[in-house]
Amino acid sequence: MSEPTAYEQTGTPEEVPVCPRHPDRVSYVRCQRCGRPVCTECQRPAAVGVQCVDCVREGAKSVRQGRTIFGGDVAAVGGRPLVTMTIIGICALVFLGQMASPRVTNEVAFVPYLGDTEPWRFLTSAFAHSPQQILHILFNMYALWIMGGYLEPMLGRARFAALYLITAFGGSVVYLLLAFPHTVDELNRGDFGAWETPAVGASGAVFGLFGAFLILQRRLGRSAATMYATIGINAVIGFVIPGIAWQAHLGGFLVGLACAAVFAYLGKRPEAGGTQRASFAIHWIALAAITAVLVVLVVAKYFLTTSPI
Repeated sequence: MSEPTAYEQTGTPEEVPVCPRHPDRVSYVRCQRCGRPVCTECQRPAAVGVQCVDCVREGAKSVRQGRTIFGGDVAAVGGRPLVTMTIIGICALVFLGQMASPRVTNEVAFVPYLGDTEPWRFLTSAFAHSPQQILHILFNMYALWIMGGYLEPMLGRARFAALYLITAFGGSVVYLLLAFPHTVDELNRGDFGAWETPAVGASGAVFGLFGAFLILQRRLGRSAATMYATIGINAVIGFVIPGIAWQAHLGGFLVGLACAAVFAYLGKRPEAGGTQRASFAIHWIALAAITAVLVVLVVAKYFLTTSPI
């Protein structure tokens, strides 16, 4: 009786171990986790032996993803800043719309006397720029690209998006708080002040990123000397050059400091033995509280202010 060759199967079909994902392939190697036969294509190295593709995928679901000190996904560090790129893309599309029709600017710009009836302007203004000044959008997008590329991987996409939106909102809120309806004398002079002056631009949110950068760098023990100079120069420009909403810059910066303090100093809880475990859910509670305070300030401002229009 001749022995079977290497290309022949022995036994009945039920006795021949075949790979579940490739039934036409015989395999005498089994997955160390589930015990099923696994062919060479489906084998994945494990601590002991091999595992099949399905078990590796299932095991990955139960493994806690690595997080940065501020709650960002470690796997995303070094990847593309998708939120930053999306914001830049939206700003570019809105700018093209503004170039095509002045109505776009009129509908999205933040104007204090319209904020109570058209509240979307508090945020939409952060995605629009002056159509007469190309350098306005170019500077803001460059600053956003630099800061976003650094902060987004550190914070994670969701936290970075929240930081941008809340600081943009904060910039509009402070612009509102420092604006007042014109008096009779101002009306006679044709000076309507900030109350009726539209404001557009991502500058408030960008200054928010500047503020966040200072806090996070301090938390990491890194130098932020160059950022102090950048903020100082831009602050001076805001007061020297007319037509710049320095109020929005100030508001975004202050709110950025507050949001970054949440990321930097909240998110740890003590455990037995004096150790600490990361718990980042508090971040969202604190960010919601900051947003709520801003909303209360807006409501109070409109409640206490009587507009002549």
